[in-house]
Amino acid sequence: MASGPNAHFVDIHPLLDDDNSSSRNKPGKQPMNGPAKFRGGGGGERKPQGHRSFSRQVSLETGVAALCMEKELKGGSSSSSNGKPETKVLPRSGKSLGGLRDGVGVAGGVEACARKGDFSIFRTKSTLTKQNSLLPSRKESELDLQNLEGVAGAGPDDPVNESVSAGRYFAALRGPELDQVRDSEDILLPKDEVWPFLLRFPIGCFGMCLGLGSQAILWGSLASSSAMKFLDVSPYINLALWLLALAVLVSVSITYAFKCAFYFEAIRREYFHPVRVNFFFAPWIACMFLAIAAPPAFAPKQLHPAIWCAFIPPVFLLELKIYGQWLSGGKRRLCKVANPSSHLAVVGNFVGAVLAAKVGWAEAGKFLWAIGLAHYLVVFVTLYQRLPTNEALPKELHPVYSMFIATPSAASIAWAAIYGRFDAVSRTFYFIALFLYISLVVRINFFRGFRFSVAWWSYTFPMTTASLASIKYAEEVPCFFSRALALSLSLMSSTMVSLLFVSTLLHAFVWRSLFPNDLAIAITKKRHSGPRSQGKEKKAVKKAYDIKRWAKHSSLSLVSSITKSNSGDKDSNGR
Repeated sequence: MASGPNAHFVDIHPLLDDDNSSSRNKPGKQPMNGPAKFRGGGGGERKPQGHRSFSRQVSLETGVAALCMEKELKGGSSSSSNGKPETKVLPRSGKSLGGLRDGVGVAGGVEACARKGDFSIFRTKSTLTKQNSLLPSRKESELDLQNLEGVAGAGPDDPVNESVSAGRYFAALRGPELDQVRDSEDILLPKDEVWPFLLRFPIGCFGMCLGLGSQAILWGSLASSSAMKFLDVSPYINLALWLLALAVLVSVSITYAFKCAFYFEAIRREYFHPVRVNFFFAPWIACMFLAIAAPPAFAPKQLHPAIWCAFIPPVFLLELKIYGQWLSGGKRRLCKVANPSSHLAVVGNFVGAVLAAKVGWAEAGKFLWAIGLAHYLVVFVTLYQRLPTNEALPKELHPVYSMFIATPSAASIAWAAIYGRFDAVSRTFYFIALFLYISLVVRINFFRGFRFSVAWWSYTFPMTTASLASIKYAEEVPCFFSRALALSLSLMSSTMVSLLFVSTLLHAFVWRSLFPNDLAIAITKKRHSGPRSQGKEKKAVKKAYDIKRWAKHSSLSLVSSITKSNSGDKDSNGR
């Protein structure tokens, strides 16, 4: 044991019940309710000077130890008149939780501490290893875990690590892309603080790559199409757009890769989001757009098959997962989560079919085209009839209806690329897309009065695919009407992309509002409920347990009574 003038010892005495007050006052007994005593190594009792005050009290009523380390304040109110620091005495109650008990409950205190600038709940688990090693090894198992429900990582029912149901997203969120929290909802992160940049960087940023990549394809087609030779479009426009789209794709991919490395829990939340899950197809579709739009100076006329093999497997694996959820049913069945952005999960098949034709693998293109057609029909019918089990889309989600144009337009282009001509099948899908395009244009009010979002870039490539299909149709049916239609649709899509590009630059560098806090990933797994509803839930659970216990005992008593009656019958028959 350490000894010397600088050594200090602590006497810890148990805090007895009020019923034992008589035994405390007996002569010869040391009182048990006094503060901790410090003994110097050399003799009489004294408190250490110039050191941090250390106090510990143990309540035998609950078995919870409260350990308090506090620094000596210079001239503060915590010091007494004689310069000695005040000793913090815990109240004698059922739960010795110190400061957490004063004015707030256990759950409220811990939840407030967890939400005040604590963004580690969404960090990747491997990055928390060093931080967790610095925490005390003692487990606070005596705390009431039911009161801590709703705090991230505070119990077995972790609201961060467990998946959030699709209906919960529809119930808690509103606005474009379901990215705004309703007023009646609570979130796991603070709303009044600016979150880290990676947490504010959504998967929808890949929509910029889709818009720019499709524009590169469009201007390449305008420069090389025989039906649009009267425009005399320079091929350098295609080169400039392709380089810009490549730069944006590389920067967005690197940034999102950092987000995956440091905030993987936020990636999981985006994957469970019923709208954003479809944007996980966007990076690979954007890569295929760049491969299709590659300028002749950088790529040969027929691409290498390795390019197709690099971009299609991720799309195919995602389709196996998402299409399997649509087919098997459950909480994420198609009639529950279907929304216009679900077309992104289908259009990748047709873009992959176009790329397969570019590399010379026509059979692989036919395979992808068949898969895309089957699931497009299912998605189209589901969205059109709007089943009662499907969640209703809010008004702010109307801009995503432009996604209806993308899939039939891409299907017509893919069929023409595989079979070499814009025949009856291609024209059928093109006319479907053209009708949907007109039906959206006449409802222009759908696209007014909404807050700008980066995800709007994803809704520009449907207009571009319709323009590309119009160019193919003008090549097959050369006339004034077809050429005028192709030119007008191309100008509309390019104008829309230009407006979004300028708006993005203004929000990024002038107004600095391009990446607000991504509230959609921070909703709780269940709606926050007050103590009254929690008491009702506990009563319901207890009632269910009592019923189960009663049924078990009733079945046992019934079996025992039947056994006794059978044994009595045997005895009577024997006599």
